[in-house]
Amino acid sequence: MPLSRLAALHGVATSYSPSPGRTVAATDTAVVAALAALGVDASTPDAVRAALAAREAETRDRLLPPTVVSWGGRPPDALAALPDGTRLRITTEQGETRAAAEQLPPGVHALRATAPDGRTADAHLVVAPDRLPTPPGHAYGLLVQLYSLLSRRSWGMGDLGDLAELTAWAGRALGAGFVQVNPLHAAVPGTPTDPSPYRPSSRRFPDPVHLRIEDIPEFAYVDDRDRVRTLLERAGRLRASVLDKDALIDRDAVWELKREALELIREVPLGPGRRAAYADFLAEEGEALEDHVTWCALAEVHGPEWQKWPVGLRDPRSPETARARAELMDRVDFHSRLAWLTDAQLAAAQRSARDAGMPVGLVHDLAVGVHPGGADAWAQQEYCAAGMSVGAPPDAFNARGQDWGLPPWRPDRLAASGYAPYRHLLRALFRHTGALRIDHVMGLFRLWWIPQGRPPTEGTYVRYDAEAMLAVLTLEASRAGALVIGEDLGTVEPGVRETLQERGVLGTSVLWFERDWDGDGQPLPPERWRADCLATATTHDLPPTASRLTGDHVELRDRLGLLTGVLADERAAASAEMGEWLALFARLGLLRGSGSAVSEEAEIQAVHRFLLRTPARMVGVWLPDAVGDRRPQNLPGTWDQYPNWRLPVADAAGRPVTLEELAASPRLYALIDVLRARPGDGGGGRPSR
Repeated sequence: MPLSRLAALHGVATSYSPSPGRTVAATDTAVVAALAALGVDASTPDAVRAALAAREAETRDRLLPPTVVSWGGRPPDALAALPDGTRLRITTEQGETRAAAEQLPPGVHALRATAPDGRTADAHLVVAPDRLPTPPGHAYGLLVQLYSLLSRRSWGMGDLGDLAELTAWAGRALGAGFVQVNPLHAAVPGTPTDPSPYRPSSRRFPDPVHLRIEDIPEFAYVDDRDRVRTLLERAGRLRASVLDKDALIDRDAVWELKREALELIREVPLGPGRRAAYADFLAEEGEALEDHVTWCALAEVHGPEWQKWPVGLRDPRSPETARARAELMDRVDFHSRLAWLTDAQLAAAQRSARDAGMPVGLVHDLAVGVHPGGADAWAQQEYCAAGMSVGAPPDAFNARGQDWGLPPWRPDRLAASGYAPYRHLLRALFRHTGALRIDHVMGLFRLWWIPQGRPPTEGTYVRYDAEAMLAVLTLEASRAGALVIGEDLGTVEPGVRETLQERGVLGTSVLWFERDWDGDGQPLPPERWRADCLATATTHDLPPTASRLTGDHVELRDRLGLLTGVLADERAAASAEMGEWLALFARLGLLRGSGSAVSEEAEIQAVHRFLLRTPARMVGVWLPDAVGDRRPQNLPGTWDQYPNWRLPVADAAGRPVTLEELAASPRLYALIDVLRARPGDGGGGRPSR
């Protein structure tokens, strides 16, 4: 069928498998729409035939694809298909000319091929190490959503000062090897702002809402001390409303207050050294920063959806945008200053982690995509697939599928650029981190594209050049000396996990999902877990461990009308599932006490003793688990029915727990005793406080 052949040549799937042994055909509408987003007209039979002939001729006649990969500096496989006598010239990133037969340094180089018949081809040559290094030894660390971690110094939500304090304490007092946080990407402003950290305006730049105002040197020199006192008093009331009065975290209120403070700070002249550092930052970030802050300045005037701006301003390279940037230079400089200050505090948090002895330090989180109306979508329009959204197909857990509302990158444009936007994004994220978690890492291989206005069931997969995506990832991570953790939960096509493991990308294993799915379906014994992974009991999208142990997560879903079955049946299923795990813990001698004498706290400790029995190189502890918090930070399938992304860390009774209280919590230290013990001995000395 011509449409199927055309789709295959462009990496567009015409079917998918929601479960083993079952294949579902994608609709022609989805396939045609995906091709259109790739610049291919398949709207009529004649158009399909013409596009197919053009693509086949292009593939047949080209000497090289736009990007080729060399692992370990060896000649790329693509060169073997070149005609005999083809001359090759490689210009490295450093401007040196090399022959193809030479051992090439890591980098993204320019490759030119000239065939005997006179044809030429230019390609980007990505030279990457064969694999990322294995994490040294075994380490445990803490997982936390930064906004939820308030101290008595926070302005209503956790900030980068709190993160620095957390890493210093966790490294020195607890022996933790890392702290993983949620994406700190810049959010789309609005009233209200979307609180989800997974639908940002920009993934390249962090959000200044995370700034610790008092840690900005110029804050001490603001002339209007009365306004400073008033700001600090308002910040205290905002903090108290969350910690003492059970209010939700209000990101908009926090930003309004911090923005007022930052406007005052900007009036303080920078000293010569600080000004030089700022100038270096502007020069290093270049056009990417200029685009981001221009969008921020324009959004203040025209609103946060660039598609609704005056036509001339919708193009970041237009003369109208250049004039507007000049007219708004004061605001452009303000937002540039914020990006610099936030970058500096991120760097300080990572230094704090390393100074505390953490071998990894911070683990940042990379969201799958960006908001369609935000800064990255505006600045990178040429790389985005117009009229498409990323999501997930229907599966056993969600019959309707999911639409995440994120515009996908076009694989063809990425390849033609040598993956420039992807490379620059990774380089920025790796700058202040010891590891990077990639949400939905399967997106390096393929993404589910949904045509605008259609339900998720009417989408289709579009494939990316996974080898090139992985090569760029491996290159940038190795340059930074950082680890990579892929979130590979859910439906994963065959071969993906093996390919990631081959390149040194760690996977993610969550306790409750680790069962013998190919056998009796029982909990997977610890010795059968994979080693190359981050092993955890839960994630931000799942119930806390205490909630799962008590069945509270079933009751919560029932109250919100999210259960798909009868409440009694759901309770029984959850209880039976938990019983299987607890029975395994008991057989392994991981539970302390017996029968009704086993407390919830002891069961949580047993969960983590079990994780330590696995060969997992990294074990992550959901920080709220350490104090018995039962509220999930995010409940998928809800919007205003549940306060997603707005809850502080709390104890079993739902009372917010500050960073200072965490650092003095006997329950937390009892769990840390488990983690600091040798695997299997179930005990250990108490860490210093």
